[in-house]
Formats: sequence, C-alpha cells, structure tokens
Amino acid sequence: MVTFGFRLEATDGLARAGTLTTPHGSVPTPCFMAVATCGGLKGVTVQQAEEFGQGVLLGNTYHLALRPGPEVISRLGGLHQFTGWRGPMLTDSGGYQVFSLAQQRTISEEGVRFRNHLDGGLLMLSPEESIRIQRHLGADIIMAFDECPASDAPREIVQAAVDRTARWLARSKVAWMAEDGNPGGHRTQALYGIVQGGLHADLRAQSVADLLTHDLPGHAVGGLAVGEGFDDRNRVLDVTVPLLPADKPRYLMGVGTPLDLVESVARGIDQFDCVLPTRMGRHGIAYTDQGPIRIKRAEYGSDAGPLDPDTRSQASRVSRAYLHHLFKAGEMLGGQLLSIHNLAYYRRLMARMRAAVRAGRFEAFVTTYRATYRDDVKDAKDQVHGD
Repeated sequence: MVTFGFRLEATDGLARAGTLTTPHGSVPTPCFMAVATCGGLKGVTVQQAEEFGQGVLLGNTYHLALRPGPEVISRLGGLHQFTGWRGPMLTDSGGYQVFSLAQQRTISEEGVRFRNHLDGGLLMLSPEESIRIQRHLGADIIMAFDECPASDAPREIVQAAVDRTARWLARSKVAWMAEDGNPGGHRTQALYGIVQGGLHADLRAQSVADLLTHDLPGHAVGGLAVGEGFDDRNRVLDVTVPLLPADKPRYLMGVGTPLDLVESVARGIDQFDCVLPTRMGRHGIAYTDQGPIRIKRAEYGSDAGPLDPDTRSQASRVSRAYLHHLFKAGEMLGGQLLSIHNLAYYRRLMARMRAAVRAGRFEAFVTTYRATYRDDVKDAKDQVHGD
C-alpha cells in the first residue's frame, strides 16, 4: 500500500516545487484542490475534472456528517467509491464551520455543538468525532479539528482559539493514531495540523510552536480568507510560513483568487483550496491572466472571440457571445462552462508556476502577473471553504 509522502524538488526564492504522494496517486506541487463540499463539484462531473487534470478534491466533514452520514459513505466504499473520483482527496475537519456558522454553534472544551442548518437538529463535533468521521470518509489527507476565529475578533478571543486549537490538535492526533478497526486508518491517511492566530504575528508563532511539538505529515495555515484584506493576509503569511519546516507540505486553507495564489506561492505555500472557481463561474465570472471577465456585461453580447484563447477547456468551443446568451437566458450550461473553464485555468496557472520555479524564473513570472492581472471587485469575503 502506497502511503503519504512529500518530496521538495526545486526552490526559487521562497517558492517551491515538489511532489505529494498519496494512496490515490501523486500530485505535483504547488497545487490547487477543487472544493467538493458535499462530495460533488458544483456543475462539473468527475470525468470532466479528470479530463482537464484536476489533482485533488476536497470534501467537508460537517456537511457530509449531516448527509448522507459517514457510516453510509463508509459502507459504500468511502468517498472515492461513493463519488467516482479516482485521485487524491482531502477532508476539512469542520473547523471552518466554527467560524461560518457562528450563530448556530456553542463552543466548549469538549468541542462544538451545532444547531444544523438542514433541520435544526444537533451535531456535536469534537476532535475525536471529527477524526472518526474522517476515518469513515476515507480521504487521503484529513485535518485536525480547530477553532477558526473571525479576522476582526478581539485579541483575547484569538488567544483563546490558539490555545484551544493546540489542545484539540493533541486530541486529534491521539484519535488519528488509535487503532479502531475502521477502514482508511492512519497508515493511509495523513493528518495535517492547523495554524491559527488571526492577524497577530506573536500568536501565529505560538500556534506554529504548538503544532511542531507533533510530528505530523503536513501543516496548514488557517484563519485567513475570513474577512481580512489582501495586504493583511500577505503580511500574516510573511511571518508564518518561514516558521514551518521545509520538508513538509504547507497548505493555505480557503484561498483564493488567482493573484492570491501567485502571491502565496511566492511566500512558500504548496497547497490551496477555494470555492471561487466554481462559485464565480456560476455567477458569470471567468478568470484569465488579465483578470476576471464578467460575461453578463453587455459588451460581451456580440463578442465572437473565445473566452480565453490560452486556456483549453470545453468552454473553448464557444464564443463569449454565446456564453453571455446562456446567462441571460437563465441556462445552467453557462455556469457549468465557466466553472469548467475556471478550474482548468487554475490548473494551468499552477502548472506555469511550477515550471517557473523549476526554471529559476519565478520572480519574473510574479512580476509579469502582478502587472497584468486586474480586478475591480475584491473577492476576499467570498473566499470560503464551503460551496
């Protein structure tokens, strides 16, 4: 049985290129992991995702625990068999919902009690329960349960979240290491811990120090894309990422726009996830090197040109005018095609960054990208983990 591994193969400044190995295949890094919150990409089939080379899919513990339930998925062979996806998968622990469902939950040392959004019933997520659910789901990479505070939370709230996240990590690790007979146990599932600390450099350093007391396969930076600005996010990465070991993969959770990805790779991040490619696609926004195209604008109604001549996908066969028409006519195909395009664009962007790192020209790539990418709408508030 192939187990989890990470090999760092090239660096250029702080940017890195390597290979992530999992029981369901190897993925070159840096990589973008597409969000399939409830087990399915919005508007994109697994066959289409395979065709444009999507590497990793991400599912969510909270949502899949509510329906259809981890035991059901386990009986049906785990998330891979259940969804038909053949490549690597990662599951979030449900920790993000501690932030996003703040009005529907109560935090205690035991864990978080949610009044769920489906029928008002109660769901208790503790570190142990989150790991148990993720064992049943059977993803290749699983996440420790953490507390994610809002970006504008008072310092004392952020401090408490950092301390609790450390205690919950220790419990998550014990649960991960336990032999309980469930399929997909720790020999084939890699556990990542999560760095919290909000916008406070000293709390980020404390959280990293707590994390590094555990010998885990990978590390994640959480608590960003929760309302902070672009510059604040980059400042947090500047002080946090250099504290993480070079020989382990670094995962930035819930980020981001194409420019966010470029800036974060420049700071040493290896893995990303975000709902923007499919969410924005459904709302008529397509990403390109020049910035987002808002296809519903009148200027595209008679535009015979391709959506993006440099990114090949199923959306390449039709004109911007046709895509504009689909949205104006309320046809779901418009959102599907833009979602496919956006995921293909993100994959191509990551491939170009990997090539630039390996060729020793990443700084030039970043300089050019910063100069050409333009966006008149700030997307930070939309960068969330559930789609």
